[in-house]
Amino acid sequence: QVQLLESGGGSAQAGDSLTLSCTVSGVPISTRGMGWFRQAPGKGREFVAVTGRRGNWTSVTDSVKGRFLISRDNDKNSIYLQMDSLKPDDTAVYFCAVHSPAYGEYDRDYHYDYWGQGLQVTVSS
Repeated sequence: QVQLLESGGGSAQAGDSLTLSCTVSGVPISTRGMGWFRQAPGKGREFVAVTGRRGNWTSVTDSVKGRFLISRDNDKNSIYLQMDSLKPDDTAVYFCAVHSPAYGEYDRDYHYDYWGQGLQVTVSS
């Protein structure tokens, strides 16, 4: 049984930093790409960031480029999302996810086959 446990969410002021963590059990993440998505109130789930299996390749969506950094520690079977210079528009529920080997693409939720429960991040101005 694959489980993803997220931690590190909460409330922040604009300009602050938060780091999200996601620890996976049931599958070695060294065999999978890993991603972060978010869902703001009333909106669909949005791709945020992805890291390749060895962590030597990453990609982030344009709206967080230069502010968010995804990383992974395969020995700890964990990934992280360092979020700097937070903005109110970053307010959302954040999800980590395990990429499905059935897809080469990575920016849609159906490209992933296991999900965390979601973490609320609220940024006030």
